[in-house]
Amino acid sequence: MPLHVPPAPAPALRTVLTALGSPTAVREARTPSLRAAQGPVSPELPLPVYVLDRITETTSAGGHPSPARLAGWRFLVRCGDRAVAAADTMLTADGWAFSHFFEGPYVKSTERALRQAEPLAKTYQPRLLSVPELYMLTLWLHGDHTADTVDGIPAADDILIPLAPAPPGIAAHRPHRVAELLPVLALRLTPSRAALLA
Repeated sequence: MPLHVPPAPAPALRTVLTALGSPTAVREARTPSLRAAQGPVSPELPLPVYVLDRITETTSAGGHPSPARLAGWRFLVRCGDRAVAAADTMLTADGWAFSHFFEGPYVKSTERALRQAEPLAKTYQPRLLSVPELYMLTLWLHGDHTADTVDGIPAADDILIPLAPAPPGIAAHRPHRVAELLPVLALRLTPSRAALLA
């Protein structure tokens, strides 16, 4: 398998394990699939989640994108052979903390995108990249599979696979090079909004 999944910070994993072991946390989660899971559940496939806060004019001109900030780690929560939910952690002043459980289309879409990446010839480090301005989440296949997860700069040859649901006009599950997709995303922003973000 060409994916080199980076290890999640141990404190982030511990917070998820603690939440999964808490009947109160699971019962109060808005995730019917997690509450109804028959059998043990386990957090797997930890993916660092980055947020691209700005898409600048430089990006739309084909230049280097703005750095993305590491916002948390997402774990797919499995029961048997399928993911029933996801668990997010976030970095706080006191370290890693459990954020919330959720389910929905991004859980299955993430699994599908990871399966899409498996047959690729090159080894990649899988990450998630969120573009809040467009309500968009992508699987980010970082070409340097040994990179420290603190590094949040997408390389031009990295691959982005938009997850479903994708913004109108962007095909979900169609791989794009960063150098091709980010300029398209920059053009999707209205001129006034792009000016505010620059």
